[in-house]
Amino acid sequence: MKLYYSRNLNPRVAVAVARHLKSPVEFISASPRDPANELAFRHINPNGLVPVLVDQRATLWETDAIACRLSMLADSDFWVKGDSLPEFQMWLSWSAHHFTRAASFFYWEYGMKPRLGIPPASAAEVEEASDEFHRFAKVLDDFLSNRAWLVGNSLSYADFRVATALPFASVSRLPVQGYARIMAWHDRLCRLPAWANPFDNLIKG
Repeated sequence: MKLYYSRNLNPRVAVAVARHLKSPVEFISASPRDPANELAFRHINPNGLVPVLVDQRATLWETDAIACRLSMLADSDFWVKGDSLPEFQMWLSWSAHHFTRAASFFYWEYGMKPRLGIPPASAAEVEEASDEFHRFAKVLDDFLSNRAWLVGNSLSYADFRVATALPFASVSRLPVQGYARIMAWHDRLCRLPAWANPFDNLIKG
């Protein structure tokens, strides 16, 4: 299997999953938006994005689908099964539509725009994004008041997924100060080498 990745938000999660599960994949750093690569890469993923998992059975894009496939191959409950599955799916959806979506504004604004030479957002837009982030950060912080992990009593992919933006908190100027439970939860995640440094020993691309 080949896992095409970059060092951005969603690909980082896919690489972390593969390394956490010790998946038998070949990691390939890719730049699908590079004009020199774009046309060829669309044969792998018509969206022209990473991550992408390619094996003899199928080609999968989208981080959640890749995590599901790798968990199945590992016969791991990292992708939650049984009665807790609806709650697990709730967190994946909540990440995509609320918490990580709100955090992504800051990643784009402070992590990507300066590199691409794109003008910054207005003060009003930043304030609106901050309000949105704080709205959902409080939900997560409150939820973590009486548990170590998001689903049940053990680590799952839900924790990786909801934490997508947190490794980039500094460069993104993500306003996480004051959310002690979120930071403690992310500190627990960072004790896992696969999460703390998923690109360790991978060729930088």
